[in-house]
Amino acid sequence: MAKISTQSRTDLFIHIGIIVSLLLVLFLGFFFVYLPFTTNHGEAITVPDLKKKSVEDLEDFLGDRDLRYEVDCTFVTNVPALTIISQYPLPGSKVKEGRKIYVTVVSRTAPLIKMPKLTDMTHRSAQMLLKSVGLEEGNISYVPDMAQNAVLRQLYNGKEILPGQPVAKGTKIDLELGEGLGTAQFETPSVIGMPLDEAKIAIVGAGLKVGQVMEVPAEEGQAPGSIVRQNPDAGNKVRIGDVIDLWVTPQAPETTDNENQPEQ
Repeated sequence: MAKISTQSRTDLFIHIGIIVSLLLVLFLGFFFVYLPFTTNHGEAITVPDLKKKSVEDLEDFLGDRDLRYEVDCTFVTNVPALTIISQYPLPGSKVKEGRKIYVTVVSRTAPLIKMPKLTDMTHRSAQMLLKSVGLEEGNISYVPDMAQNAVLRQLYNGKEILPGQPVAKGTKIDLELGEGLGTAQFETPSVIGMPLDEAKIAIVGAGLKVGQVMEVPAEEGQAPGSIVRQNPDAGNKVRIGDVIDLWVTPQAPETTDNENQPEQ
């Protein structure tokens, strides 16, 4: 076994210095050589831009760069499913090997939402509400109505959709709007003598509206349930959307089977 010579105080200080130097070298080597080598300390990876890539290619793409990822889903209209729309950390950031990248991708199926009530709203207000809940405006049609540019009906695939019914986010909703009363005038059609149902069909078919329907006693020669008066009268000038009030005689009383049977 080697012995340390301590014949003089100088030799003792020299040996102590050697021991301290060796300990210092080991200390510095552990923290500045061994640890950086085993933990890749100081090495940084530049985060790539993942936007518009498909999540199906993400594992291989990030695996080649020693990065991991975690996916969150959302739905965006007019964007292909499984497309990456956001990421964190942002592109160009410096991260360590093995860092997890958080990405948001477009889901395959649209979530269902409740159809809002658009009727009686202005066209502009309906557009804003559709956008706020994630729906889109479809086709616009106009019908004669005094409520100009007001939503009269909300339609999906040609059928009226009621408020509260489930509809997929991103769906296009068609709107039927009031056109206003218009300026062109024409003569009021005559519905005198018609049954009430036929009179209503004739009025609506002429672009007019049925107003109040009032029952009046029948006079001699007037059929039960027929129109005996109208306002405006036939031949007067009206415009699209104007209202026609009607006066109708009482319906004939229904006869029962007992009344039709002969007395015993």
